[in-house]
Amino acid sequence: MNHMSNPNTREHTLVVLDMAGTTVADGGLVEQAFTAAAERLGEDPATMIDYVRATMGESKISVFRHLFGGDETRAEQANLAFEAAYGELVSDGRIAPVPGAAEAIAALKDQGRTVVLTTGFARVTQDAILDALGWSDLVELTLCPADAGGRGRPYPDMVLAAFLRTGAADDVRQVVVAGDTSYDMLSGVRSGAGIVAGVLTGAHDEAALKEHGATHVLPSVAGLPALIGESEA
Repeated sequence: MNHMSNPNTREHTLVVLDMAGTTVADGGLVEQAFTAAAERLGEDPATMIDYVRATMGESKISVFRHLFGGDETRAEQANLAFEAAYGELVSDGRIAPVPGAAEAIAALKDQGRTVVLTTGFARVTQDAILDALGWSDLVELTLCPADAGGRGRPYPDMVLAAFLRTGAADDVRQVVVAGDTSYDMLSGVRSGAGIVAGVLTGAHDEAALKEHGATHVLPSVAGLPALIGESEA
C-alpha cells in the first residue's frame, strides 16, 4: 500500500511500545536492581531512589551519570551492577507480560501494523527479558538506546530509529508511541508521533503522563488496538 497516495492519511502503520511497565510487568524490579547496584558500590540507595523513580524510562546509564556527577567510570560501574542485578531477578522468573499485552501486539500485527519494542535497558538485559518471556521473535524489531546512537528517552531517537529502520511509515504522524512514563511521552511528542498513549500499568500516573504530552491515557496497553482503530474511523 502506498501511504503517500493520501498525504492526509490517518492510518497508523508503526507502533512503538515500551517494555517494562507497558508490555512487561516486572513488579518493581527496577528499584530492586537499583538498590542492589547502589549497595554493591557502597552507596546509600535511599538518597537516590526519588531521582530513579522520577526518571523511569530514561536510559539507565544516563541516570547513573547524573547521580554520580558525571563521573563516567563510576556511572559505568553502577550501570553494569544494575544490569547484572536486574538480569539475575529476570532469570528468577520475576517478570511476566502485562495482562493482554501479547494479545494486543498480535492484534496490532493482524491489523497490518508494524510493532517495535523499545527499552531504556542495555541490549543484554533487553534480550534477557525477551528470552524469559519467549518474545524473541514476537516483533520485527527491538531497540535499546545503543541501537539509536546511545541517547535514550526522553530523546526521540529510538522512535525515529524505528521509523527509519522499518520503513513502515511515510510520515511520523503515522507513528503511535505507547509507554508508562513521562519520558516515554516526551520521546513520543518530540518524534512527532500522531498518537502518544500513556498507560497506567507502570511508573507514572495519568496527571504526569498528560503533563508530558500524552494524547490519550489508557488503563493498559490492551486497549491500544481499539484506540488506534477508533482514531482512524
